[in-house]
Parts: sequence; C-alpha cells; structure tokens
Amino acid sequence: MRSVRARAAIGATLVVAVALVAAGLAVLLVLRANLIDQADLQAEVAAREVAGQLATGTPYDELELDDEEDHPVQVTDEEGRVVIVSKDLRAVTGTGTSGVTPVPSASAGASPSPGEGDGDGDDDDSADDDDDGSRPGRGEVSSDDPDFSDGTATVDGTTADYRFAAVEATTPDGVTLTVYAGAPLAAEQEAVNTVRGAMLTGLPLLLVVVAGVTWLVTRRALRPVEGIRREMAAITASEDLARRVPEPGSRDEIAALARTTNETLTVLEASVERQRRFVADASHELRSPIASLRTQLEVAEAHPELLDLPGAVADTVRLQVLAADLLLLARLDAGEKPGSATVELGALVREEVSQRTGDRIAVSVEVPQGGAFEVNGSRGQLSRVIGNLLDNAQRHAEGSVAVSVAADGRGVRVEVRDDGAGVPEDERERIFERFVRLDDARSRDDGGAGLGLAIARDVASRHGGTLTVDRAAEGGAAFRLWLPRPA
Repeated sequence: MRSVRARAAIGATLVVAVALVAAGLAVLLVLRANLIDQADLQAEVAAREVAGQLATGTPYDELELDDEEDHPVQVTDEEGRVVIVSKDLRAVTGTGTSGVTPVPSASAGASPSPGEGDGDGDDDDSADDDDDGSRPGRGEVSSDDPDFSDGTATVDGTTADYRFAAVEATTPDGVTLTVYAGAPLAAEQEAVNTVRGAMLTGLPLLLVVVAGVTWLVTRRALRPVEGIRREMAAITASEDLARRVPEPGSRDEIAALARTTNETLTVLEASVERQRRFVADASHELRSPIASLRTQLEVAEAHPELLDLPGAVADTVRLQVLAADLLLLARLDAGEKPGSATVELGALVREEVSQRTGDRIAVSVEVPQGGAFEVNGSRGQLSRVIGNLLDNAQRHAEGSVAVSVAADGRGVRVEVRDDGAGVPEDERERIFERFVRLDDARSRDDGGAGLGLAIARDVASRHGGTLTVDRAAEGGAAFRLWLPRPA
C-alpha cells in the first residue's frame, strides 16, 4: 500500500467493482421485471379467453382450456369454491383457494345441459320456452385490470412456479366467477440465473484485468518519475548541480515536473555559484586591508617613528564599511523584510545630502515644494540606497552631481545624475552584480569594494521597487530608483 501503483490499482479495482455490482443488480432487476411483465401478459390473455367463454354461456364441461400444461386454469365462484380446474392440475397455491377439486355444477348455479327438461319428454314445450326468450342472454367479462399473484402449481406430477392473473366473468345466469390462469416463471428464472451466473463468473476476471491494466499503466506513467528520482539522488550524492534530470517527450504533468525541477536546479546552481563567488570575493576584499593594516602595525612595532596612523585608520574604516556591507547583504539574502514604516523620500534626500559635508562636489537637490512623496519601508535601508548612489556619483562625476525627487505614476522616483563618463549600455546590468567594478584602473581604495550598487538594487527589490541606470542629460550616468506609494 506504500506504492502509488498499488494504491492506484486497488482504488481503480474497487471503483470498477462497485460500478459493476450496481450495474449488474440494475440489469437483473430490469430483466426480471420485463420477464414478469411478459408472464403477466400471457396469464392475462389465458384468463380472459376462459372468462370470455364463460360469459357466452359455454358449459363447464365444454370449455376449451388450451395448453393446460403451460397455462393451468382454476375457476372459483363467489363463495371461493372451485368449480373448474385444468385436467392435469393437482395442486395450486397463490390463488386464494384451499383445493382443486371442483364442486358439482349445480352448486355453482350453472344451467343444466341443453336438452334436459322436467322429465316428461315434451320437446314442444322446450321449443316454446326458447321462442319466448326464457333462456338466459350473454354475460360479461370485467374490464378492470386483473390482479396478479405468485404461486405454484403441480401439473402432471411436476411442481413449478407460476404467475397467476385473476379475471372476473359474469355468466348469462348472473353468476360471478373468478378465473385464475397461470403463466410459468421457469423461463424468467432460467434467464435471471444465467445472467447472474455469467456476471459472477465474469466479474472476478474483469476485476483482475482492471487491476493488472491499472498496475501496468501506472507503472509506465511513473517510470519517468523514477528516472527523475534516481537523477536527483545522484545529484545529491555528487553535489554536481550542473547535472539535470531527464525530461520525457510527453507534454503531461510529469514532463512539467521535470522541466520545473531543471529550472529549480538552474536557479540553485546559479545561487550556489554566486555564494561561492561572493565568499571568494569577500575573502579577497578583506585580505588586502587586513594585510595592509598588519604591515603597518608590524612596522610601527619595530619602528614607532614610521607609524602611518592615517593609513591604519583608513584601512580600519574600510574594513568596518566592508563588514557592514557584507552583513547587510547576508540579511537581505536571508529574506529580511524591510518593514512598513512610512518614509517621506523628499525629506530623506534633503537629510542625506545635508550630512555629506566632505564631498568633493556639491550635490544639487531638486525636490518640489509641498509635494508628498511617501513610501513604505525601512528608513535606514532607503537612506543607505541614496547614500550609495551619491557615493557612486561622487566617484565618477567631473563637476556636477544632482539628485531629484518626483512623482512617477503610482510611485515615487528618485534620480541621481552626474556628468562623468557614464555607463556603457552593455554593462548597465552587470554593474549591479556584487564585487563588480568598471574602473579597474582605479585603486581598490578609490574604487570601493563593488558592493554599493548591488546593495542598492537588492534593497529596492525588497521594497517592491526597481533601480535602473541610463544616460543622463549632463552626459554621465542617471540612476533611477522607483518605489511604489502606499496602497
């Protein structure tokens, strides 16, 4: 039961079994009802034939009881006494009578046989009686639907089940008789038993076929899944994220699963590679200031008069900034949410610019008066983004740096421009990667660690915004930060 194939096979078999049993019962019930209806019709026809003869005044001993073996007949009077039975009928049940021995004809009120008079042999008187209409007229057969019942009858020593129809008839003498005529149920029982036997024989075989086919189809359908599982196990064991799981040629859900798995592996490989490169670059960036600081301290220990205190302080500051950047990136990678505080970007830009007293180029601020430029997020992280953009502009500008704030659709746009060399179009995405510098000719001290723009874009993305770069009107780079307004 732990196997998907086994559960699918058992489930399909149970469903088919329930459906077949229900369908089989319905077929048997319908078949039995149809056959009983046919037996009812045969019994009714036989009963009405006998009732018709009684209604015309046919004497009892002259009744034509055709096919007495298949359609046994019993006639009772108003008091329930048997007056007529089929010749070979020996016992009967289901007709409401206790026996099959008929009473004398006179007790039933039947007319005497033709030719019988008062014993004086006066034929003329008999003829006169006929002429004056003293003989009874025609009776009638009830037009109501007959009553049907189940019973048994013993005909010629053989007992069988029958379906009886009861039809009332009135003789010309006004005597009401009830005719019971039976139709055998042997054909109905044989047909039902045959169909039931066929179902009971075929049902297990059909369920075995269903279970086997379901097992094979499920096994074939899940074969690609087993291939994916084996390949994933191999990738886990080898730690080789460059490998991919096999994709079946079908366009079903399993093929979609394989494609999604490969896409996940691609993203995971890129993430792991980025982390490895990040660790390597961070180690490299940290090694230089640490080595420089150690060298200065060792020289100062041996020759105190040669201590380069400003250089040691600069290396320490650089280490502090780099550690802070790495810590922020680690928090962003861990999924730290920016918060939901309301930040007024116009005021934040003015505050950030006012604190930059040591910039080599004065920053021009363009913020419309009376404008409301509120966004939701972390004030500290957004301040860090603006500071990084201004640092980048100061590093590359030749004579001017400008920052502006404006409404832009459903958000707020902060734009930082400079008049430097700008960013080549084919490098406008690469500069947002970590530890990337386009000014390789510059020293690492002047060019920074290459984390500022990467941090700025990550923070913008965490706030639901974007950070792009284009060519500024001054000829340099124009970095555009867009953040959505509060909902």
